Amino acid sequence: MTRRRARGVAWNTLGLGVFVVMVFPVFWMISTAFKTDDQVNSFTPTWFSTTPTIRHFTEAIHRPFFWADVKNSVIVVLVTVVIAMALAFLAAIALAKYRFTGRKAFIVLMIGVQMLPATGLIIPLYVLLARYHEVNTLSGVIVTYLTFALPFSVWTLRGFIIGIPKDLEEAAMVDGSSRVGAFLRILLPLVAPGLVATSIFTFITSWNEYIFARILLNDQAKETVTLWLSFYLGTGRNTDYGGLMAASTLVAIPVVIFFLLVQRRIAFGLTAGAVRG
Repeated sequence: MTRRRARGVAWNTLGLGVFVVMVFPVFWMISTAFKTDDQVNSFTPTWFSTTPTIRHFTEAIHRPFFWADVKNSVIVVLVTVVIAMALAFLAAIALAKYRFTGRKAFIVLMIGVQMLPATGLIIPLYVLLARYHEVNTLSGVIVTYLTFALPFSVWTLRGFIIGIPKDLEEAAMVDGSSRVGAFLRILLPLVAPGLVATSIFTFITSWNEYIFARILLNDQAKETVTLWLSFYLGTGRNTDYGGLMAASTLVAIPVVIFFLLVQRRIAFGLTAGAVRG
């Protein structure tokens, strides 16, 4: 018993150490955001500010193009999530409920797309979007994000739908419900946790994406907020680290809020979609 308890303490200590290592950069970012310039640039670092200030936050939100780029990010993310969930849900139903020619090949192709490195697709995607005049447009960024969001969304939702017994829909139809009614009353409520989990994952991925937005967008008025953050500088050649940390905290707030609201459904959705099908 003592040996088992010692092993448990060792694993808990290791887990706590990993947690501290992962959380410390976030803590330092938020702590620095509230420090004065003298404390930020001091050779003697301090854990907390003795005289916290919100000046860095005020300066960040009044920087040029901040609100415009936040609006661009919101538009890109919301449109990507809505389109991805609609298309992925229909595709997942087709893959889970119906047998058609090329079904297995489509599933293998979908998995193969997820295995491709994103950076390897920068040039072909740019050439394709340039041909249709979608470079430096939000619609081009949305199409690019959908390219990577759809395979994962389809695969996760397919796992959810496979896990729903077909007898439930058949029983509803025997009781007099139409196929559409059985879909709305039986299938859709049961798949709702998967839709929420997948949509939040798509939201977080699209909100934090930088590489493709950097390649496709070159107009400050059309940039996303992650690009705005990458160009955050101080006066002259000096970097305003206090302002940069404050701006980073502001950019991270939407992701943190959404994650806290649905963290249980995210974990359930990812595990359910991974072990079924």
